[in-house]
Amino acid sequence: MQFSGSYEDFDMKILAKMTSFKADGIDVLLIKIGVFAATLLFAKLWPTALSFAWYWYFIVWMVVAIRPVIGYFKWFRLAVAD
Repeated sequence: MQFSGSYEDFDMKILAKMTSFKADGIDVLLIKIGVFAATLLFAKLWPTALSFAWYWYFIVWMVVAIRPVIGYFKWFRLAVAD
């Protein structure tokens, strides 16, 4: 692949393409399955991770899920207002 511009231009074009990517339902499903499988592999290879009390998993889940949930409700509110 030949690129005649500067590396900064090349990096910005890649970044622009990455941020404009729109995943369809199959992509999202495959990502979720991949994360689930990686989590099972992690638990299999490091059993100590499963020895925490249940509430630690719940706290991590809430912290990780809060941004997407808030984003969904903002989008939903805007979609209903239109």
